[in-house]
Amino acid sequence: MTQPALVGVPASSRERWSWAFYDFANSAFTTLVVTFIYSAWFAATMAETKAAGAALWSWGVGGSAVAVALIAPFVGSAADRSATRRRWFRRLTLFTVAGTVLLAFIPAPRALLALVAFGATNVAYELALALYNSFLPGLSREGHEGRLSANAWALGYVGGILCLLAGLGLIGTGWLPERGGLSYRATNLLVAAWYLLFSVPALIWLRELPPAAPGTGLSIARLRTAARRLTRYRQAVRLLIARLVYNDGLVAIFGFGGIYADAVFGFSLTELLWFGIWINVFAGIGAVLFGHLDDWIGGKPTVMITLVGLATATIVAMAATRRWQLWVAAVLIGVMAGPNQSASRSLMARFVAPVESAEMFGLYAVSGKMTSFAGPLLVGQLTGWTGSHRVGVASLLVFFVLGALLLLRVDEREGVRDAARERARLAALPGAT
Repeated sequence: MTQPALVGVPASSRERWSWAFYDFANSAFTTLVVTFIYSAWFAATMAETKAAGAALWSWGVGGSAVAVALIAPFVGSAADRSATRRRWFRRLTLFTVAGTVLLAFIPAPRALLALVAFGATNVAYELALALYNSFLPGLSREGHEGRLSANAWALGYVGGILCLLAGLGLIGTGWLPERGGLSYRATNLLVAAWYLLFSVPALIWLRELPPAAPGTGLSIARLRTAARRLTRYRQAVRLLIARLVYNDGLVAIFGFGGIYADAVFGFSLTELLWFGIWINVFAGIGAVLFGHLDDWIGGKPTVMITLVGLATATIVAMAATRRWQLWVAAVLIGVMAGPNQSASRSLMARFVAPVESAEMFGLYAVSGKMTSFAGPLLVGQLTGWTGSHRVGVASLLVFFVLGALLLLRVDEREGVRDAARERARLAALPGAT
């Protein structure tokens, strides 16, 4: 049994790399299932038209996001109070793997069953991701949060690229029959195997932190306590509010990127795979470059730069009339999306004390999911109502612009000071390890 980590004892390099490598593992799910392959197949085959299929898919993405927003704070609070973060993390990861396997065996036109299976799997994935993120404050060295977070994101994009290449080798050669969409659905088995295999280091080597305070279980009272605790993390609250908005745009991009390329430009399965690889290559490059920038100029300016870039990419994609223009937009999306998520995560890590990080990253997950149904639903419904995917994509500008305006209110220096004060206070409490 893994022993709890001692507060103040530096994490080992093995722990940091095993944590970072989990991004290499989980990227397969978002890349192949949520963004490029399974989502495109679902939209193309589960309804009478591709536009109607996109609207239907938006309910699966949006519904699971609402569920995550409702559940994540309770899971994070229980993990902190009972020192069971690692146990929850392992179980949710294994549930995600099992759910991904199930998706491979649901053929068209069983849309409702597929949406339920996807929704439950996506909820487990997002909850595991919230707990995974909460390990960051206890792993990173002071002043290196951006670098560690960015390295993990870069590994994630490498994993996404390699898994897409494996998918191309699996179904692009015609080895599997096209009947019933088997070649598409079989990629879910690849994702499940990939996720399980490469998450092993994190499942084994990440240590548990001691409980922040006595108690176990999930309760409304604990959630109220967490909400009151936010008053000591004022800048974290401002970040959560800004992310509540701009992350909606990212969720929609990830959920509809493959659908847009297929519906507007007629991308084939092979082209969708290469499109995903193209985005991931530049996302990995962007994550590494911006990781150093994050530690140099700070998380807030880094996120702000990415929001300007994402808004520009949205305009390019919306106005594109030729394929090469969409590929240019994809480059910009890749370069900016990874650093946006990485810098947001590292900024939150700077704002919270490690022993309260599962609870706080549970709320961070809420900020990413509470209204994240808005982006996919707005894109999906506008597409369905107008019959135009371009109109749907144009709506993403609202999320990036408004999110940037809200981010202007965040004071990064004050947030770091608040976190240091809380670490000192918690360390001085009776019974602190």
